[in-house]
Amino acid sequence: MLPKDLTRDLKSRLNMLAGQLQGIGKMLDAENIEPDQVLVQFKAVTNGLSSAEHLLLDEVFRKGLALQIVDVVGACPGDCQDAGRIEELRRQFPNLTESELTQKMQELREIGGRLEQHNAGLGKKR
Repeated sequence: MLPKDLTRDLKSRLNMLAGQLQGIGKMLDAENIEPDQVLVQFKAVTNGLSSAEHLLLDEVFRKGLALQIVDVVGACPGDCQDAGRIEELRRQFPNLTESELTQKMQELREIGGRLEQHNAGLGKKR
């Protein structure tokens, strides 16, 4: 679920982009429109959409990944089978690109599942 302030910000950005697209449509109806003017507007829309995408990735996925890292670090007693990989992901976190976030989140979900099973097994042995 998206935070309300993020949803509001994204919707505002999309409304602005919709207005820009309508403006491009009107520009195309004009008789003496210069192609470079249309191109500038297309680039503005592309940049605006990219900016909204990056906001979503940063606000939701980067924070989600940070929380996942905290969870698996807390669940790993230090000698679990994934301890080395968890530490590597923790070190990589500040430098991950947006395109790597979802992949790393999936990897941490898998590690978390293994840790859950491992820790549940330890609880039964006690």
